[in-house]
Amino acid sequence: MTPDLSENAKRWQFAPAMPADLLQKTSSLHPIIAQILYNRGISTFDEMRSFLDSRYLGADDPFMMAGMQSAVERILQALDNEELVVVYGDFDADGVTSTVLLLEAFWGLGFSKRSVRPYIPHRIDEGYGLNKEALTKLKQDGADLVITVDCGIRSVAEVQHGADLGLDIIITDHHSIGPELPLAATAIINPKREDCPYPEKMLAGVGIGYKLACALHTQRPTNFDVRSLLDLVAIGTVADIAPLLTENRQLVMDGLNVMNTNLRPGLMALTAAAKLNTPAFLASHIGFTIGPRINAAGRIGPAVDMAAVRYHQKQNKGGTPPQKDGYAYLAARLLFSRSHAQAIEYAAELNELNRTRQRLTEALNRRAEELIFAENPDQNIGELSVLFAADHNFEPGIVGLVAGRLKEKYYRPAIILEMGEEESVGSCRSIPELNITRVLDQLSDILVRYGGHAAAAGLTIRNEHLDSFKERITAIIDAELEGMELTPTIPVDAVIDIEQVDAALYALLQKLEPTGCANPTPVFMSKRVEVQSSRAVGKKGDHLQVTFLVNESRILKSIGFGLGHWHGNLPNFVDVVYSIDENTWNNVTTLQLQIKDIKPAF
Repeated sequence: MTPDLSENAKRWQFAPAMPADLLQKTSSLHPIIAQILYNRGISTFDEMRSFLDSRYLGADDPFMMAGMQSAVERILQALDNEELVVVYGDFDADGVTSTVLLLEAFWGLGFSKRSVRPYIPHRIDEGYGLNKEALTKLKQDGADLVITVDCGIRSVAEVQHGADLGLDIIITDHHSIGPELPLAATAIINPKREDCPYPEKMLAGVGIGYKLACALHTQRPTNFDVRSLLDLVAIGTVADIAPLLTENRQLVMDGLNVMNTNLRPGLMALTAAAKLNTPAFLASHIGFTIGPRINAAGRIGPAVDMAAVRYHQKQNKGGTPPQKDGYAYLAARLLFSRSHAQAIEYAAELNELNRTRQRLTEALNRRAEELIFAENPDQNIGELSVLFAADHNFEPGIVGLVAGRLKEKYYRPAIILEMGEEESVGSCRSIPELNITRVLDQLSDILVRYGGHAAAAGLTIRNEHLDSFKERITAIIDAELEGMELTPTIPVDAVIDIEQVDAALYALLQKLEPTGCANPTPVFMSKRVEVQSSRAVGKKGDHLQVTFLVNESRILKSIGFGLGHWHGNLPNFVDVVYSIDENTWNNVTTLQLQIKDIKPAF
């Protein structure tokens, strides 16, 4: 008897087979690899060959970006005139790495450390992006030029406010363009601009910052090696879930090479604190280990204030502890650090913050589900078109994680808001069927600020508009999703015989690295695979270990996270969807399948 999986049913979406003419043209490639590349939108032999040889064929001249020439001229003017420049970042991993990257690039260009400063807004007190109070304070402190990284493209009123104060503002951002550009800016760099011919439209914020750094050093050559900053580009790009195709993939590959040959002290300390012991960094190490810890600084604020106090006390310094500032500065200091001892201190604090973040996410996720159930007592949560919860006890740095978990669990757009005294700050996470930022565009009249991507967005709203917001956004999403069958899908790259899974195939798959968004780890399906044994593992038995019989002389071990309910219910033969991985135990490395889903074979 097999378990009832009706509430967790997933649709297996099989990629269309390559056209016969392309199959013939790519006959020198392994057919499975060629099929996977075709699935990623790589549709010529030359493109496939370049991808496998790690050669990017596209143009990457930074001056192709609209606004780049004006930005470079203004920054070099600031250098020549010894003006005060502020790099205004964001508190997530993309924003922090962007901030660190530009400061290091400016120092390499010849700016003194007095003449260029970072500014990362306080997540709770200031919220996302530019704000008028911060710009006013920066002007009062003597700033002449403000350069945004990973924010600002929708800050029309704020940029105008800064211009009225006499600030020159350069916007560098990668988020979606709003109804109007902040035309009061001195320059606007965003490849998503309609008038921007730059080919890679999906650079992360740190990728755009890197292109600006390259343009500057082209115009004013120094002994500084701009490519040494590519480790920051890799971290920000992967952590921000930018698509790893074309130029982004090349940037991440080059960045991983920097990490594997010249690891900065902060990253060395952070990976040690996280107990990440690897012979070579992969994109997955950024996505699951490094990125979350850098993000934790911006998500969990009060612990960082205490971290500054404890660090101050450990150094036996007199006087007042460091002034409270934006919490993400801790992550920036870690990346800036050239002192191993100091880096170890910062890394320990970030690791502890990450643990706190995990605990908070679990607790607030339970609270969000309680609120949604209480609000809809007569409906199955899976019948709702949007999951909505607002509460005074939510943490603004955690709402995005909670929204993401709810979206994954129920396959519905989720909006979670932390209610303040006068304003609420929230995060939205959406499914592929719904562009959430376009939905928010229709509600701009009642939003203080908002921005993001098709799948994720943030917003700030006055509390008096909350009821109207919920009513209107629910109606919009109801209309957008009407008639759609909302079932989570598992894309399958190819159907293969289980006997094809061997070390040779795994070695070929490594040529697809770095994998991530838009270039995911390949997923296969095999039919009628014989089950030799299984057992439930994990503290609650939530996970499943299965040993599959390949043939009389070979077995394949596998792990299925969240599939523990199958233990004791597995038939003798199953159809299985999986990716191929390695597992090392007692210094012995073997192939392992990562099970995505199982169905009885008929």
